[in-house]
Amino acid sequence: MLPGIKQFDLTGKAAIVTGGSKGLGQAMAAGLASAGADVLLTSRNEAEVQEAAESIASDFGHRAVGMVADVTAEEQTEAMAQRALDEFGRIDILINNAGINIRGPIDELTYEQFQEVERINVDGVWLATRAVVPHMKAAKYGRIVNLGSTLGVVGLANRTPYASSKGAVVQMTRALGLELAEFNITCNAICPGPFLTPMNIPIKDDEQTKKFIVGAVALERWGEMQEIQGAAIFLASDAASYMTGSLVTVDGGWTAR
Repeated sequence: MLPGIKQFDLTGKAAIVTGGSKGLGQAMAAGLASAGADVLLTSRNEAEVQEAAESIASDFGHRAVGMVADVTAEEQTEAMAQRALDEFGRIDILINNAGINIRGPIDELTYEQFQEVERINVDGVWLATRAVVPHMKAAKYGRIVNLGSTLGVVGLANRTPYASSKGAVVQMTRALGLELAEFNITCNAICPGPFLTPMNIPIKDDEQTKKFIVGAVALERWGEMQEIQGAAIFLASDAASYMTGSLVTVDGGWTAR
């Protein structure tokens, strides 16, 4: 008999979710906990990350630990991996979610703004992954899930920092998928479309944005937080054991047009 739904069970697994205190990160961490995983959430905001961890632990009855960590700081990503080992004794899953978006025409943005987006969205993914890979190699098991974006696949005006960063994440995902395959470590990316996260709330009432949601998104609406959870659980579980270097778009049909 084939295992079916049992493949999605994360009982006994331990996960790290960067940027896990709010938005898609918190939703994905809650999704993993609902499937049985213990989770370590990181954020640069201590109050937010502790509140998120307490909420997840209360809701699902699994261990959830909040930790302050800046993914652009090498020593802090190393401390993050060590904290997960200290708390759970293992690292099975890493979701690289921490990210920012700075919008605007290229001639109205500073080089420093461009660099800031790349540091968090690209360097942060690389550093967090490097911190956990030795432990996954030792265990001969790992699930790495990077948060890409539809803007890593298609373009949009006034998004050069963000689109550049997410294009890099897409290619990093493919390269890591090939590099880590021999160690039974998979690396895939979720590419979300327009979700109404704290990052996007400032533009939700903009008339151009409203027209875009209706015109470009087949479902003609913003994504809801729970709609990211299925992809995260899938890619973090044994159900996705034959996928690596792949992109899963959760975008309401945006990139299908």
